[in-house]
Amino acid sequence: MDSTVTTGSEENVWGGGNKPLGASYGKLMMWFFLVSDALTFSGLLAAYGFSRFKFYETWPIADQVFTHVPFFHGNFPMYYVAFMTFILIMSSVTMVLAVDAGHKMKKNAVIWYMFLTIIGGAIFVGSQGWEWATFIKGDYGAIETKGGRILQFVNSDTGERVGIADFAKTIASERVNHESKNGVWFYKGKELPSYSVNEVVEGFKANPNIAIRTEQIIQKGEGQGEKVILSRAEALKKLNNASQVVEGANLIHNEYGSRLFADFFFFITGFHGFHVTSGVVINLIIFFNVILGTYEKRGHYEMVEKVGLYWHFVDLVWVFVFTFFYLV
Repeated sequence: MDSTVTTGSEENVWGGGNKPLGASYGKLMMWFFLVSDALTFSGLLAAYGFSRFKFYETWPIADQVFTHVPFFHGNFPMYYVAFMTFILIMSSVTMVLAVDAGHKMKKNAVIWYMFLTIIGGAIFVGSQGWEWATFIKGDYGAIETKGGRILQFVNSDTGERVGIADFAKTIASERVNHESKNGVWFYKGKELPSYSVNEVVEGFKANPNIAIRTEQIIQKGEGQGEKVILSRAEALKKLNNASQVVEGANLIHNEYGSRLFADFFFFITGFHGFHVTSGVVINLIIFFNVILGTYEKRGHYEMVEKVGLYWHFVDLVWVFVFTFFYLV
């Protein structure tokens, strides 16, 4: 008997020819792309993890950074980020339903489920854009010392963050009104913050109920895991070393704490946001093709399945980004 003869079951599994395991060329290429993209995100998140571990004692606490909700003023830690995450996960559910409807050749169901997926993706991208704008603008302000450390202001009784505008004194000699009637115009240089260091220091001295919170995290004992709040004497001593007022966050300054945190936040969430935006655009193209009956004529909805793989990938990546930046 010829020992080289293979069984039928082996041929069915491994003898796929141009379609190994029964997968089409397009689906295989999508998987290759997703694997390479997963490696990219893994490298970025690993770098974030190492940096956070190295600078753990001064790393910003997410609950004290992401506290905003559109149209509501107050301290709502993580509420809006949780809402964004829920919307994106639900869009993945509707994509599963769209793929399932495609397998059953139900054109109208595919249209509706893809429409809901696109709406969910658009809401997420818009929410992420709003979060970026809020993060960049800031609404509290802080003092940066000559050593690059950030000093935030809190209510000494409640420990809640206090905005510089709530206590800073306006010193007339500190500013020149840039109005046409004064003949003073702005030509070049960076925009001045809303208040100068002297105005903030004088306002702090005049308000004994305002305390300063540093970047340092309490390692042991009472208040472990929280930021250190200085005594009045220590706070005044720190203010003597103040260099500038910082409002919001960018790649150079960050009122929430470590500049490295802002760098990673902008790059990783921006990279993911680019993926979601691309997914929304691709979904729109496939959506209109479904309406036009393109895949009905082909006799299959494999394109919906392939774009579904990509959409599930960006949802899964967000679960890791959400965990690293907001939960851990």
